[in-house]
Amino acid sequence: MIKKIFYGWWIVLACFFIAFYMAGVVAYGFTAFFKPIAREFGWSYTQISLAASLRGLETGMFAPIFGYLVDRFGPRRLIFWGTLTIGFGLVFVSRTNSLTMFYAAFGILALGRSACSPPVLMTAVAKWFRRNVGKALGIMSSGVGASGILVLLIVWLIDLYQWRTTFVILGLGTWLLAIPLSFLIRDRPEHYGYDLDGERSAEQVETPRSQDAEVGFKEAFRGSTFWHLTLAQTIRRMVLIAVITHIMPYLSSVGMSRSGAAVVATSIPLLSILGRFGFGWLGDIFDKRHMMAWSYSCIGAGVLALSYVQEAWVIFPFLIIFPLSWGSMALNGAIVREYFGIASFGKILGVMGGIGTIGVIIGPSVAGWTYDTLGSYHSIWLIFAATSVIPVALILTIKPRWEQAG
Repeated sequence: MIKKIFYGWWIVLACFFIAFYMAGVVAYGFTAFFKPIAREFGWSYTQISLAASLRGLETGMFAPIFGYLVDRFGPRRLIFWGTLTIGFGLVFVSRTNSLTMFYAAFGILALGRSACSPPVLMTAVAKWFRRNVGKALGIMSSGVGASGILVLLIVWLIDLYQWRTTFVILGLGTWLLAIPLSFLIRDRPEHYGYDLDGERSAEQVETPRSQDAEVGFKEAFRGSTFWHLTLAQTIRRMVLIAVITHIMPYLSSVGMSRSGAAVVATSIPLLSILGRFGFGWLGDIFDKRHMMAWSYSCIGAGVLALSYVQEAWVIFPFLIIFPLSWGSMALNGAIVREYFGIASFGKILGVMGGIGTIGVIIGPSVAGWTYDTLGSYHSIWLIFAATSVIPVALILTIKPRWEQAG
């Protein structure tokens, strides 16, 4: 008899496609709109970059609120209302006729994105897994990586229909795809006759490394592990969001064609699937801290390689190294699950994201200012590469969870 697929994996699949569309449309795809919008309104890259920073409010002031809400009401309701709001926000962007209206539209997108952001999706998945949480979160977050393919679609739509109509199409697509998927999300497995990982409790082997920590939010907030993870994620987001936002303008500034730059922008998230799933899988086998340190080291090495891109072929070292750094996304959720348990999982990730918004705002804005001032991105990439050493040190100084428990 064929063994029934554990329902938790269907939740992983639904979250994969929600992450796929949201990341491609709201995050990665934004780089394709830079030149068309700047050409029509005459705005500077710094002004346009600020919209990306406002969009980052999903991991800022909204993140702790939605972290609390997902623990209180469950992820299903939040994801439904989030996708509904994002669709409206995208249509609203298409009606932009002033910088104020442009920023307001991205504020709406930030609100909707907060309700179906990676921390909310991670909570939906983490509630169903413990032993396989690294793999599950790796697969889910790979949806964000796969979303890079949407950059080429967005570039094609802009060339065919102009940028305003493209935003309308993307908004309608949000409602048609993401809303139905939100109804597949379920809360805790025990409510539906399942145990974690789809096993009966008698089959589970409990060890100091596999038992749930279930650390309360206040206790977690007072501990050094929380702050090491938070500061590391803040620096990570500062660098990654800056690169994602400015990759097409940067490559155009060093002579690469718009189509070539679009291929690179698409390749980054697609190749990141290797890092997301690979490091997530390795995190279930080896020490998650060590795997995360390796993923962080790829950020600095990748940005260093990017800073010396002057010809098209030189982009390959960057494309090989930098995308692997996204493995830290799955590992961060897995480490939070291991060290703090599931009861306050959403709140902890939410507050981490709230503090991390400092990096989200600084990264794209400083990169845009650097280009507007110096006419080059080279110096800011070098600074970001040097700064990326800090997260590696922060992660390696976290004590193993079983030592902390002892």
